[in-house]
Amino acid sequence: MKILKLLFKNAFRHKLRTGLTILGMTIAILAFGLLRTVVSAWYAGVEASSANRLVTRNSISLVFSLPISYKEKIRQVDGVKLVSYGNWFGGIYIDEKHFFANFAVEPTSYLELYPEIVLPPDRKDAFLRDRKGAIAGRKLAERFGWKIGDTVTLKGTIFPGNWDFVLRGIYYGRDKSTDETTLLFHWDYLNETMKKTVPRRADQVGFFMIGITNPNLAAEVSVAIDKLFKNSLAETLTETEKSFQLSFISMTEAIVVAIQLVSFVVIIIILAVVANTMAMTTRERMGEYAILKALGFGGGYIAALILGESLVITSIGSVLGVAATFPAAHYFSSALSAFFPVFNVAPGTIYMDIAASFIVGIAAAVIPALRAVNIRIADGLRRIG
Repeated sequence: MKILKLLFKNAFRHKLRTGLTILGMTIAILAFGLLRTVVSAWYAGVEASSANRLVTRNSISLVFSLPISYKEKIRQVDGVKLVSYGNWFGGIYIDEKHFFANFAVEPTSYLELYPEIVLPPDRKDAFLRDRKGAIAGRKLAERFGWKIGDTVTLKGTIFPGNWDFVLRGIYYGRDKSTDETTLLFHWDYLNETMKKTVPRRADQVGFFMIGITNPNLAAEVSVAIDKLFKNSLAETLTETEKSFQLSFISMTEAIVVAIQLVSFVVIIIILAVVANTMAMTTRERMGEYAILKALGFGGGYIAALILGESLVITSIGSVLGVAATFPAAHYFSSALSAFFPVFNVAPGTIYMDIAASFIVGIAAAVIPALRAVNIRIADGLRRIG
């Protein structure tokens, strides 16, 4: 206890310098935590993926559709438990700045396939009964102030025209990784409109979502499905939901790598700052360390004092930085919800913050401690006065 008290007194002997170093450490840990959270948010869709779900799409590209008639053939494949389908709608609400994901889906099977989308039973029934009904995630409804019964109008881009939907339900995520910023509506409503306006685009879907009986059968089922439609006009590519999500991340891999590199550069910079502080502190107290040596204290004790002081400074900065990360992440979550539907500080990020502060504290004290331990008593005493 006395040692801890001594370490705190030593750390704050030069209050301004220590305060600025702690502030720098706080900002560095905050920046590091937010950057790592951005990386986690980038992979949120991957983390939320289920091993029991497969995605079937056109083998050429997602831009090309598949006939709805494929549904019955897929359902007959051994290992397939449930088949749902849908289209990326890509509608615009008000203007492009208010972007959010919106899909036309077969609601009954889709909600069964995604139990993490939690909807009150009465709201679910209302949604299923209303062909023009839609449901929105909690964060999306809060963002625009939508209430049950409101009419939401989207301007079609892929499917031209103004599309009116009645909000019949607001869902929330069962898990923290569940996207709560999406709008879902009936695929039948989209299809009926296409039959009247653009008949050649009717009875087409962008993807099939497939529930399988056993995740160990994923590869076997995928091959069987794709084999069904080989050499057809619309060949398929079936993969696990996780692989499907990773394919989007691979398109922006350079950005993810850059963010990861920047996060580690931040730690290297603060390491240099803390190391400079400890070097100055050790140089000023070299006479005191010489006296301790003359009194019989060993090099290990002196090194422990310097190391402990460095860890006190970095630990305080780390605690403040971690504490600031949560409100900062909440603010960014609201501001960037269109780009990062899930923006939560993961436990792994906190562990990395703690590990980073510990590494910085030790690394910054190594050279000053070696200098203090190796200095001769006579040389150290000459520094007094």
